[in-house]
Amino acid sequence: MKRFFDTLRNIWTIEELRQRIIVTLGLVLIYRLGSYVVLPGVNIEALTAARNDSQNGGIVGLINMFAGGAFLRASIFGLGIMPYITASIIIQLLGMAVPYFQKLQREGESGRKKINQYTRLLTIAVTAVQAPGYIASIKSTAPNAFLDLSTMWWIQSIFILVTGTMFVMWLGERITDKGLGNGISLIIMIGIISRLPFAFLSEVKSRTAGNGGLIIFLIELVILLMVIVGSILLVQGTRRIPVQFAKKIVGNKQYGGVRQYIPLKVNAAGVMPIIFAQAIMFIPAAIAGFSNSSSGIFSERYGFWYNTIFATLIILFTYFYTAIMVNPNQLADDMKRNGGFIPGVKPGKKTAEFIDQVMSRITLPGSIFLAGVAVMPAFAQKLGINSAFADFYGGTSLLILVGVVLDTLQQIETYLLNRHYDGLMKTGRIKGRGANSMMVQQG
Repeated sequence: MKRFFDTLRNIWTIEELRQRIIVTLGLVLIYRLGSYVVLPGVNIEALTAARNDSQNGGIVGLINMFAGGAFLRASIFGLGIMPYITASIIIQLLGMAVPYFQKLQREGESGRKKINQYTRLLTIAVTAVQAPGYIASIKSTAPNAFLDLSTMWWIQSIFILVTGTMFVMWLGERITDKGLGNGISLIIMIGIISRLPFAFLSEVKSRTAGNGGLIIFLIELVILLMVIVGSILLVQGTRRIPVQFAKKIVGNKQYGGVRQYIPLKVNAAGVMPIIFAQAIMFIPAAIAGFSNSSSGIFSERYGFWYNTIFATLIILFTYFYTAIMVNPNQLADDMKRNGGFIPGVKPGKKTAEFIDQVMSRITLPGSIFLAGVAVMPAFAQKLGINSAFADFYGGTSLLILVGVVLDTLQQIETYLLNRHYDGLMKTGRIKGRGANSMMVQQG
């Protein structure tokens, strides 16, 4: 306990780190307060009654969890940061298919600024398209929630939703620049974790009311801890490929001649396969919603066939996204250019084939484990766990929480070590997602 308080004192002693923490907490507070500001012309009582009936179930409940409850509040931040995430994915896909965006990616800082500008403009377009659908979904959930449905009200509501999303995006960028951690990821994490206390209390009340008692609840917490540990292993797991660099003698000094490693991640795709798979699974439900028909198995988020198709899509998208993220030919060329080689493997084409073979082998168990984590909430719900609490047993929410927390703790530890303080742990160092980047550095 003494070491814990010493670490907190060391963190507060570093002025820059202290200012970043204060800025981060202030901007997050603004985001949370804004999520409770509802659109003009909304009947709060009717909206609250409808929200209590639907907030824990179905796809609407899942979307609402990512928005920190703002989705079903008809908040000015109702769409949250998701349109920006959608725009970022579209731009990323364009970077793989369109030569112009490929050129921008190679232009360094200037190209990155242009890509960010295109992403912001696309975010406005995506939000403007999603806003009418969002209002329509709230109207279908709570028919008496809106007091005015005139054309002017629709225009001003869409404008407010677009402005709200852009403001949330600006908050995320300010957290990244002036605060601690990745702002966009942190905002998503705050939205998810804001639902945890309510889900936790709901599960406690359910168990104490006679559904198994506190013993069953303690067992649930132990299982949840095991799932979190497994998710951490999935995020941090790597396969290190040894790389030997040739010796170079320049003047009287010797360079190279040391062994480095290429850290190939077991889950190089991160949470993107789950996001892609969820986007595909949302399409039938969205079409059914517009046509007032049933979407069958796609509306049963905890059903057998829904999760079977969901897991299959995740495995396929993991291979697809890993093939995009990891380029064996580029790794082999960079290695050859720097005078490096894998012991027992010829440089060039053979090295690329070897790396591709290793990636294929480690991606299979990684994709299966990722699919298992994604469908874990369905198993938890079938075992009698409250659906709101079951969502924290896996899926995108848990992986985002684990990844963001690891990245933030790693950044704090870097500040401590740079000021000659002890790290956050007695042994070893915290490794976030950024610690396992696909890079080969010559020592």
